[in-house]
Amino acid sequence: MTQPSERERPSILIIGAGFGGLGMAIKLTLAGYTNLTLLEKANRVGGTWRDNTYPGAACDVQSHFYSYSFEPKHDWSRKFGLQREILGYMEHCVVKYRLADHIRLNSEVQNAAFDDSNNQWTLTLATGERLTASVLITATGQLNQPAWPKLDGLERFKGKMFHSARWDHDYDLTGKRVAVIGTGASAIQFVPEIAPRVKQLDLFQRSAAWVLPKPDRPFKPWEQALFQKIPVWDRIYRYLIYWKNESRALAFTKFSGLLEFHANRVKREARKQVTDPAKLKRILPDYQIGCKRILISNDWYPSINRPNVNLVTDPIDHIDETGVVTQGGHHHPVDAIICGTGFRASEFLSPMRIAGRRGKTLNDAWQNGAAAFKGITVSGFPNLFMLYGPNTNLAHNSILYMLESQFRYVLDCLDALGKYPGSAMDVRQDRQDRFTHVVQEGLEHSVWNSGCSSWYLDANGRNTVNWPGFTFTYRFATRRVDTADYQFIYPSEPPA
Repeated sequence: MTQPSERERPSILIIGAGFGGLGMAIKLTLAGYTNLTLLEKANRVGGTWRDNTYPGAACDVQSHFYSYSFEPKHDWSRKFGLQREILGYMEHCVVKYRLADHIRLNSEVQNAAFDDSNNQWTLTLATGERLTASVLITATGQLNQPAWPKLDGLERFKGKMFHSARWDHDYDLTGKRVAVIGTGASAIQFVPEIAPRVKQLDLFQRSAAWVLPKPDRPFKPWEQALFQKIPVWDRIYRYLIYWKNESRALAFTKFSGLLEFHANRVKREARKQVTDPAKLKRILPDYQIGCKRILISNDWYPSINRPNVNLVTDPIDHIDETGVVTQGGHHHPVDAIICGTGFRASEFLSPMRIAGRRGKTLNDAWQNGAAAFKGITVSGFPNLFMLYGPNTNLAHNSILYMLESQFRYVLDCLDALGKYPGSAMDVRQDRQDRFTHVVQEGLEHSVWNSGCSSWYLDANGRNTVNWPGFTFTYRFATRRVDTADYQFIYPSEPPA
């Protein structure tokens, strides 16, 4: 890629300092784009790995593949990284690539509006301050807005209540009666950590999860030394992880019958570790494996089997001052309620208000569901580039691989903009519609569309989250920008 001249370097604002925002900033600065600022609403970087500090928080993608390809870490402590270690890796990247001067913390963006008269984006912060830039890149992720359960009486509860993504470490759970609402990816990590400490744990499950054993263990010192002293082995190891994970895409998108092997494995593990027949019956899912996110854990089933853990599948009717009341009329008195109810993953860029050409908002553009060309650009919103946008999530591999594909595409877009000084690039609606149609067609016969309700689906039942295929096909699709997909507009030019 050619180095941009001083005249061609646009001003760039990036929203979010998680893996997407930091990686994009690193790639931009290395390519010579130094007029950039990362806006982070919190008081430190890290995104979801800053927010999710609950006991047992860890990644379900292997450590060596849950890191930037251009910044390997040779001394991972375990095969699957822990929250604190992943956050430390991100902070290391900030220091090594000298990003601190480009990051503004405690800078929450409320509004972003494109000005047709000068092809500039104007951002309004929560403080009222306004910032302008030629290019806006969003890196807010899909797992940043906690989803609170919609239950009557939630505000009436007099005990302690918090969401797993906003864990209250000052509250001691020892000896307490605790209700956990939700049995998803967070709960299967923190429930085994707190179950031995609490007096009673009432676990409210709406639907069971398919939970596979986690092939995790600490790395031995000699293994870490091997990664350090023979970098090519680190690369080979990463390469093997990639293809092992990538092979699973076939099962999710084309041949769901392949997943039955894993379903039978889950059933064997559950029967071996859950001795209570009533619990065993309720803990095994009744939907096709893979329809919802497949989870991995080695201590979930032993935790369910504990005598102080009560698995409740009767739906919750309401919350009162002292506990949880189910539809069957049973009252569960508790001292604390922990909501492990996940995130509003399909509400992209929420709660920001984004307005493009002629004041059209993203809410208007997405009234029938979120969609973006290659998950990155949206027609009517020039020079807006989204990282981890619609239909770029994965169920089988590392999102960092997808992000790095997007970094390259955005850089190529900026390179294209440099050839048309003063212009802004807006993806053509027909190209976006065609891409969206192909994506939705690919999802139609996937396992995610087999009848269950999951966070992959939006309010309309449309999968706006997942990529329906191999990650290498996405990388190929984003290998370069075809300028024919875009119109290059100049100030005040009416929309086509």
